[in-house]
Amino acid sequence: MAYRNKLYIAFDGDNDMRWYRLLTAWEANKNIDFDFHNAHDLHPARDTSLPDSIKAQLRKRMQSSKTFLLLVGERTKYIRGYIPWEIEYARHLDLPIVVTNLNDKRRYDSDLCPSSIPSGKGAVHVSYEAQILKHALDNWPIYYASNRQKVLDGVWHYDDEIYKSVGLG
Repeated sequence: MAYRNKLYIAFDGDNDMRWYRLLTAWEANKNIDFDFHNAHDLHPARDTSLPDSIKAQLRKRMQSSKTFLLLVGERTKYIRGYIPWEIEYARHLDLPIVVTNLNDKRRYDSDLCPSSIPSGKGAVHVSYEAQILKHALDNWPIYYASNRQKVLDGVWHYDDEIYKSVGLG
């Protein structure tokens, strides 16, 4: 197994590429405190590849990751291709999941979140803001590791530098 220090980012490549590119721009900007090792820099997968070979490359990326980040936009909920599979595989690897809402909501948004995250459980839901997202990426994996069952049973959000379950489900 590879050393797990990467961030795996799942997103709707047709509609939310600009948000992914903004993440990588934050990381590249030395004036912004937002650092991560991008799992997508490993094992290139081409759009022209067969689904099985793409999934093989995505598995390798996730196996090198310590955290799974899902960018949730207006169309994410309706994707039936890779995103549900990526979420299931992240759960299989027991990766902490951070869901960032591209509509600025800081909590679970049932209108946008994919059914692969039933009722929002087992993930922390945050808005797409550099400081909040950085805090979640830096701290949620630690919280997840020490509170795993509690996390899996609840719907979580970031609130004033602590994580709270919103009591749903």
